[in-house]
Amino acid sequence: MDSVSDYGDGSLSSSSDDSRSYDFDGDSGLDPEKRHLTTDLGAVDGESVVVVGSGFGGLSTACYLAQAGADVTVLEKNEQLGGRASRLERDGFRFDMGPSWYLMPDVFEHFFADFGKHPSEYYGLTRLDPHYRIFFKDGDRVDMVPDMDENRRTFEAYEPGAAEAFDRYLEKSERNYRIGMDHFVYTDRPNLRDYVDPDVLRYSWGLSLVGSMQGHVEDYFDHPKLQQIMQYTLVFLGGAPTNTPALYNLMSYVDFELGVYYPDGGLGAVVDGMVELAEELGVTFHTDAEVREIRGRRGGFVVRTDDEAYLSDIVVSDADYAHTEQELLPPEKRQYSAEYWDTRTYAPSAFLLYLGVEGDVEELEHHTLVLPTDWNDHFETIFDEPAWPEDPAYYLCVPSKTDDTVAPEGHSNLFALVPIAPGIEDTPEIRQSYRDLVLDDIAEHTGVDLRDRIVMEESFCLDDFSSRYNSQQGTALGLAHTLTQTALLRPPHASKAMDGLYFTGSYTTPGIGVPMCLISGRLTAETVAKTTPAK
Repeated sequence: MDSVSDYGDGSLSSSSDDSRSYDFDGDSGLDPEKRHLTTDLGAVDGESVVVVGSGFGGLSTACYLAQAGADVTVLEKNEQLGGRASRLERDGFRFDMGPSWYLMPDVFEHFFADFGKHPSEYYGLTRLDPHYRIFFKDGDRVDMVPDMDENRRTFEAYEPGAAEAFDRYLEKSERNYRIGMDHFVYTDRPNLRDYVDPDVLRYSWGLSLVGSMQGHVEDYFDHPKLQQIMQYTLVFLGGAPTNTPALYNLMSYVDFELGVYYPDGGLGAVVDGMVELAEELGVTFHTDAEVREIRGRRGGFVVRTDDEAYLSDIVVSDADYAHTEQELLPPEKRQYSAEYWDTRTYAPSAFLLYLGVEGDVEELEHHTLVLPTDWNDHFETIFDEPAWPEDPAYYLCVPSKTDDTVAPEGHSNLFALVPIAPGIEDTPEIRQSYRDLVLDDIAEHTGVDLRDRIVMEESFCLDDFSSRYNSQQGTALGLAHTLTQTALLRPPHASKAMDGLYFTGSYTTPGIGVPMCLISGRLTAETVAKTTPAK
């Protein structure tokens, strides 16, 4: 990678006590024969590539291109690698600041398998039991567990016939997952003509392609609590039950059948593993290297940071798509106008409290959800009438339940996450008031009073997402998975305005979430190879 300095001008092994081994081969969505890349990446051999941003999409793309022989340099704005999967370490506490759920373990296996590796070579996994606990605000409490018979009994206790409906729902969810992963998620279809194909039509027959998640779930369950249990995963897609396509019922197969895991050391350990793999493949990393400008030059690009200019044949941006287009590119090289970005539906932002707490929090599990019995008002404050929710639905994560390295002895590591609308006002006064509301709500509805036990505290909210990650409107995730922002309706991997410029990550296909970003990196690398002229 050429640079110019001082330019001046401008099978998974569980670490649990029973030493079980979790092998997803042949029992997941992706046909083993489809593990191989759909494109020969040889076209990038010898090309120089700058990847802007080191989130999961950027790390994934970097690995695929480096394996194919490209000279890859990753530029990361912040002081550590991982993008939104940053870590906060303070006073003996260590927090995953971003994603904290390890779902779809098969996708991680497939990623490492593409390089002749296995996740267990880089980090260990513990299957959580229960997967998560739910406190309903009417005083009810329920655990979802790996034991499917126990889950069936739980469903039946809420509604006669719900156990059988649960089985039918998961059967449909599994079918959607297997077909979706095999024929849609791992295959990029950026144009309408890509869908006018006999194979696509054949495999899409019977998929839940029409309607919303709310309507789909109502076909199986009447009880509102059961509907909520089957829809809580929408928080990972950045949508609401009424605006997320029914196809995403596949997440219930992920939840109940594939299981919920914890990587030893947290999601940051997965970042470390991917960075280690990337370095084995020859990738070079630079932190504290915020990109200020991407300019075309004869035969390639100049990518400028505050201190250096990097010359490359190809650029891949894992930074916020809107930020890249509106702030890093000249106007004539932008695909979309400012108005386009202003009118998109963004996934929620989040109000986060990272708390170091004296003592244990026995009532809480590793993953805990606290839900109003009617959560429609909360979704309305995110998507319809943006405001801070008065009766919030929220998520509590206590990794110290599973990992004793994340907190000092005798203490608990806990963070609270409240999904909120992007683009609303965020001030110190609002945060303080909302912090008190959340702590009061936790005490009232879980029985855990944290207020006099907090020894370390940090908040993170809209303004921080904007400043740390250059996030549009402070979204925590990117573009929501709405009916009009799915599949080919998301921004493309290859720029239509600038040859040699590509995008990866949650704004592109297949979309939001760590597993999807891993796959996005693979799709981006395939797109690069398809569109790079042979030398």
